[in-house]
Amino acid sequence: MPVVKYPRAAEPLWHEWDRKAQKHGLRHTVYAVNGDRYTGEWLDNLKHGKGIQIWKHNGAIYSGDWKFGKRDGYGSYSIPDPVTKEYLKVYTGWWRNNKECSNSEVTTSAAAQGYGTMFYPSGERYEGEWSSGQRSGWGRMCYGDGSTYEGQWLADRPGGQGMLCLPNNNRYEGSWKDGKKHGPGRFFFLDKGQLLEGIWVTDVPKCGIIIDFSRDTAPAPTQYPIPKIELADPDGVLAEAQVMFDDSQNE
Repeated sequence: MPVVKYPRAAEPLWHEWDRKAQKHGLRHTVYAVNGDRYTGEWLDNLKHGKGIQIWKHNGAIYSGDWKFGKRDGYGSYSIPDPVTKEYLKVYTGWWRNNKECSNSEVTTSAAAQGYGTMFYPSGERYEGEWSSGQRSGWGRMCYGDGSTYEGQWLADRPGGQGMLCLPNNNRYEGSWKDGKKHGPGRFFFLDKGQLLEGIWVTDVPKCGIIIDFSRDTAPAPTQYPIPKIELADPDGVLAEAQVMFDDSQNE
C-alpha cells in the first residue's frame, strides 16, 4: 500500500518573531513607545533582577532591584536638577511593590533592620524605616530650620516616643501623636537652665512642674531662680502627726 506524505505546514513567521520579542535574561537597552528606556535583566517579558530605568518625561533614574516589572528590593531613585542638570538623590533604600519600605518588609527575617533615606528638594532629609511609601517605624528627620526629630513614626508623622532637638539645643523628650507633643514628656530649656516635666495635649503643656536645671552653666538663665515651696505648719499639726505615726510603728 503506498504511503502518501503531505508537506508539513510552515510555521507562521509571527511565531518566531514573538519568541524573539519575549525578553528573558540580560538585555541591552530597551526603549518604550513613550521614550522611557530600561537596561538590565528580564524574566517572562518583565523587568526582573538588576536594572536601570530612565523616564523621559522628567529624566528620573532608578537603579536597583526589580521583581516582576516593579521596583522591589534595594535601589536608588534620583532626579536631575532643573538648573545644573546634575542628578540629585531623592531616595536610597528598600522598595516593595514600587513603594519605599523597610528591609523588615522585604525579608522574612524579623530581626532584619533596614533603612531608606529620602532627600527632599528643600534640603531636608529623612533616614529610617518606611511602610507603603510612608515614614513608619523608627527614623530620624533633619528639618530645614536645623531642628532634628528622632524616634517613632506612624502614618508619615511622629507618633509614639521620640525626641525633638531645636537649633538652640533645647529639646523635648516624650510622647507624640499625629506629629504633635501629646502625653507625658519633658522639655529641657538648656539656654535658661530649666526643665519642664508634665503632660502635653496637641503641642500645649497642660500641667506639670518646672525646676531649675544646670542653671549655673546655662548661657542665658532667667533673672530670678524658681523659689522653693515650703509647707507652713504654724500649729505643729504635721509634726504631731509624724510623731503619732512613729509611735504607731513602734508598738
